Formats: sequence, structure tokens, C-alpha cells
Amino acid sequence: MTVPRQTATSSASGRASRRRGPSMADVAREAGVSGQTVSRVANGKTNVDDATRERVLEAMRRVGYRPNSAARALRNGQFRSIGVIISALPTFGNSRTLDAIAAAVVTEGFSIILMPVTRPTQGEVTGAFSTLNEQAVDGVIILIEQHQLDQSEIELPHGLPVVVIDSSARYSYPVVDNDQADGAARATRHLLDLGHSTVWHIAGPPQSYSAERRRKSWQATLEGAGRPVPPVLAGDWSPESGYEAGLRLAADPSVTAVFAANDQMALGLLRALHETGRRVPAEVSVVGFDDMEESAHFWPPLTTIRQSFEAVGRHAVEALLAEIETGAEAGEPVILPTELVIRSSTAPPPTRD
Repeated sequence: MTVPRQTATSSASGRASRRRGPSMADVAREAGVSGQTVSRVANGKTNVDDATRERVLEAMRRVGYRPNSAARALRNGQFRSIGVIISALPTFGNSRTLDAIAAAVVTEGFSIILMPVTRPTQGEVTGAFSTLNEQAVDGVIILIEQHQLDQSEIELPHGLPVVVIDSSARYSYPVVDNDQADGAARATRHLLDLGHSTVWHIAGPPQSYSAERRRKSWQATLEGAGRPVPPVLAGDWSPESGYEAGLRLAADPSVTAVFAANDQMALGLLRALHETGRRVPAEVSVVGFDDMEESAHFWPPLTTIRQSFEAVGRHAVEALLAEIETGAEAGEPVILPTELVIRSSTAPPPTRD
């Protein structure tokens, strides 16, 4: 009885041995270097010359070795992974910001784990944090623009470094954003300075923090200049909603200037104005917001507010890594400036006979 059990154990051991993946020792033999050198390369240390590093990496590829990130995390106290909680249906701005976050994270030698949420409720946000904790991340960036994130019932779990993007929330975490209010004020003042008596507005969805900040700033700018405040037309960021609002505006001959809360709605607005025979900018001036790459190629090329999604993503990663490394308390919010980009879609209003 003893012999069969030993044979079974030996057989199981053999199967386990066959399942074992390549080790650092295998890589060291393949590359002709010490195990310590392989360890340095696997852990991202810099005290290895470039030629040796490349030889070790090539040996890893040949033998199929993959560094054990969990073991490395236990040794170093970091998983070198960042979680991003993001709206399940990201906007253009969120998508661009996410691209910038990913680029900055990779540059710093971290990986990124995305956690989409369909609604920014307490349950979904808490669930996302729990999942990211299980995935062993070092910190979290929150990229959710809806107002619900600012409400008191949304409490972010403690225990992880966090950076919040695009929110007015007064959390004890770093907040990074473009200056939404100043951008909207610049757009509105530009049209007023051209001589328009007032400026109509196609707003983004009311649950959006960015849309609300832009709408409030547009209204405050008109009121500060003593100009009438027209009724707001609400869109959903899409060209289709801009087109529908544009058809309503085009039917009113008193409309000579429109500020759309993003470039995509401005594109729909331009189509509506063209189809109804309202000339841009001879009869109606249009300003957008974002300065997406295509805006310079609209017809006419779109005057718009440029915001730097790349800078927001980069600053968010820098702030999070500082928290991870030092555990420092959050500083003042990082609010990045916007820029008015003047193209051919704006001009003085038509003269009245």
C-alpha cells in the first residue's frame, strides 16, 4: 500500500513540476547572467546596463518567463497598478482624458485597470472600489462627470489613494480639471465683443458637472454685461441633439450668436443652420467647446474653447503617484486654464436696415 501511495505522490509531483512555468534561474541560464541580474531587470531596477537588460528581456521572451507581479508587490509594497473608475459610456472628453492617463501611467511603469460604472450611485462606486481592491491596485482615479458624485450620499471608501477628475466635490482628495467656467465665459464674451446683443446656449445634459458649470458661467457672463438671458436648449453632447436644437434656433431670426457646450453639438447646429439657409457666420455666429481635432475642418472652421485633456490626465497621474509614494494630504484643486481658439465661424452680427 505504501508503494502505490509513494508512486501517486511522485506522479503528482511530476505533473506539478511539468506545470511549473519558467523560473528566474531558467532565464539566468538562457541569458548567461546571474539570478540577481535577472531579478533587477524583472523588478525594473536601473542598475543594469542597456545591453544586459535587453539580453535578459530577450531570454525572458524565449523561455516564456513572466515576472510574478504579486510576489514583487509583496517585496516592494506596491502593485504598480492604478485603477480608473469611469462612466460606462464615456464622453469625448473622458475618452481623451483616459488616453492621457493611460499614457502617463505606462511612462511611470504602472499598469491600468478600468472599472466602468453605469450609474454613479453609492452601491456602484463602492462595488467598483471593492473590485479594484481585489485586483490589488495602488490607487484610484475617478473619472465620472455626473453630479451624483458630488452629493453627500456618495461616500468614497477609505484606504486607497484617490484623485478625482471633473468634479466640484469637496472630498479630501486631489481634484484635477480644466477651468470650465472660465472657458464658457471666454466663449460668451467673444461673441458679445463682436457686437451681438446676446448669446443663445445649447447646454449639455443637466446631470453633467461640466455642462452645468458652462451653463452657469454663460448665464453669469450675460447678466454681468446687462444682456438678456435666452432660454437654454439642452442637448446630450451628441451632434444629433445639436442638430435638433439648431432647427429651433434657425427658425428664430433674432438668433445671431450661439454657444454650444461642446464641439459635437456645434457640428449638429452648423448642419441645421446650413440646411435652413442661415449663413455662418454672416447671419449666425457659432462657438463650441473642447477643440476636438475635427473642429478645424468643420465648415466653416469652428471657433471653440480648447481644453487640455492631456494635461488633466498627466496631472491626475502625478497627483496620485505623489499620494502613493508619500501619503501626503491633498492640496488645492488643480484647475488648468482654457484657451479661446478663433476660427471662421464667428463674426459681427448682420447689420439691420
